[in-house]
Amino acid sequence: MESARVVATVARIVRDVGIAEEIAQDALVAALEQWPRDGVPERPGAWLTATARHRAVDLVRRRETYARKLAEAGRELTEASYDPEPSGPGDIDDDVLRLVFTVCHPVLSAAARTALSLRLVGGLRTDEIARAFLVPEATMAQRIVRAKRTLARAGVAFEVPYGADRAARLGSVLEVVYLVFNEGYAATAGDDLLRPALCEDALRLARQLAVLMPEESEVHGLAALLEVQASRTAARTGPGGEPVLLADQDRSRWNRLLIRRGLAALERAVALGGADGAYALQAAIAVCHARAAAYEETDWATIAALYGRLAAVAPSPVVELNRAVAVSMAEGPAAGLALVDALAGAAGPALDRYHLLPGVRGDLLARLGRADEARAAFERAAALARNERERDLLRRRARELGPETGE
Repeated sequence: MESARVVATVARIVRDVGIAEEIAQDALVAALEQWPRDGVPERPGAWLTATARHRAVDLVRRRETYARKLAEAGRELTEASYDPEPSGPGDIDDDVLRLVFTVCHPVLSAAARTALSLRLVGGLRTDEIARAFLVPEATMAQRIVRAKRTLARAGVAFEVPYGADRAARLGSVLEVVYLVFNEGYAATAGDDLLRPALCEDALRLARQLAVLMPEESEVHGLAALLEVQASRTAARTGPGGEPVLLADQDRSRWNRLLIRRGLAALERAVALGGADGAYALQAAIAVCHARAAAYEETDWATIAALYGRLAAVAPSPVVELNRAVAVSMAEGPAAGLALVDALAGAAGPALDRYHLLPGVRGDLLARLGRADEARAAFERAAALARNERERDLLRRRARELGPETGE
């Protein structure tokens, strides 16, 4: 939960994300050694950050070439807390945001930027990132190590850049914030469906970006999307942490303040001419759900149309799968199933390991009364799912269809 802040704080001192991650891990080892003996401090995150910062300064002191950085770090250590004001309207003083812009430097490939961001900002393990990219863990580990070395060799500054450089990195930065939020909203693996700390970090970064780049429509589109999606968090799991489907969620638990913030951000994105931006379109879809007082009142025809526009600007099999779901609700399960089956044939191996494809297919088959086929689809989806909560839900849906009839 604290890793991104600790790494970002240290990276500001040592100017090397690879070394910063090693120092952050050293601080964690120190905690594992000291806390069982001395007790957990009142503010564990602050303890980790302070320990890592002291170790970073010690490292700087041992390097004569870092004399200037030592002076800066020494001044910081004299402060009881670190909470400076932005130095100007075009600047913002946030270590995690600096970290995101740093790892999104064009010197790295798009795949390397995303992988390193998920590792350092999202706190995902290497094996989790490897599964997301559908590559072996050893391959992903090498990719991350090479990315750190590339940043170090290039001498990339640890900063939020200005002007054209900032604009050039914006697309990658937005994608990273989006991916970090998604990992918090629906964890790819593990025992919990949600990782709320990641959602909160991503939402905070999106808000910071909206302040930093007020004339960028897609920044506001992303902020709108995350605000509205985050509004549902409390209703997405039951008392035991089990997933609650959208149709079954208690909408009185949706956070109306976040929805209002999302609506305002979407209006800003549209006013700036970004109505057809990829994030703004996804935000518009989320707003359709938010405006429906009950699941039965959802405007599925509009949602299907929005997914069609999204497929035109950001085509992907996942977007098409979501469009098929919306079409099934607007026109009936048979229409949706035809789209899903066509997608499965056209996408080829791209969706072979994507558990939501058989999951959606199972739902459509169940609605059509084809119980045996639906059960098989849910069982396949459960076998592919890496998150325990999702796997349990899919198995439960398979059981609810009763024993196989053999017909």
